[in-house]
Amino acid sequence: MSRLEGQRIIVIGAGSGIGAATVRRLAREGARVCVADINMEGARTVAQDVCDSGGEAHAIAIDLADAPSVTDAVTSSVERLGGLDGAHINAADLRVIMEDSDAQTVSLDVFDRTIDVNLKGHLLCTRALLPHLLVNKRGAIVYTSSSAADAGEPVRPSYAMSKSGLNALMRHVASCYGAQGINANSVAPGFVLTDEMESSGHLTDDIKDYMLSRIPGTRLGSPDDIAGMVAMLLSEDGRWINGQVFNVNGGALMR
Repeated sequence: MSRLEGQRIIVIGAGSGIGAATVRRLAREGARVCVADINMEGARTVAQDVCDSGGEAHAIAIDLADAPSVTDAVTSSVERLGGLDGAHINAADLRVIMEDSDAQTVSLDVFDRTIDVNLKGHLLCTRALLPHLLVNKRGAIVYTSSSAADAGEPVRPSYAMSKSGLNALMRHVASCYGAQGINANSVAPGFVLTDEMESSGHLTDDIKDYMLSRIPGTRLGSPDDIAGMVAMLLSEDGRWINGQVFNVNGGALMR
């Protein structure tokens, strides 16, 4: 497909997992992509993979917890791309998620770090991106949310709160800027198997079997499942979709 031919798109949090799969999908559909991540080694690898496959991509460093870093990364990317047509904000700090226990015992340092990256960082990205999209009077932002925002769990309150807040930010952008040609939507993945999860040692066969037992389907999710939805929302096919949360989870959460 070439429905994104020539589109200039930045993927933030693209050095691995869902973000990396999204970069590759967007490039296959013809987009010119900026691969932004705090992990520059991963970002450069993804960008090089795209270039080796005949696509166009470049890597840039970004730290969502640092406002100047966000502004500088977006500005540099837009200068190199020659403008901006869309963005996928996918970053999250998952290093602290195993310490995100419950409302009584969770460390406030864990809470603050989660909110700083997963929520405040997305606001910083939004503020940096919007002027470049508004100048075209057209563009799309896709946020990576999570089914945790709606599922209700006995653990991970900080993470769930950040993703619920992210959906609220998305709806604000859709409502405030939709009349100026900006679309905003969220993709909420279910349990997605990434290479990082597989290599972490935390993902046992018992956990996989348990997660699969909660899905009315035959397999767990892959990053490519999410990338396909993001590509659609950033394309012309998604132009009349605004302010929505799409649960891509194999049916684990139906709403």
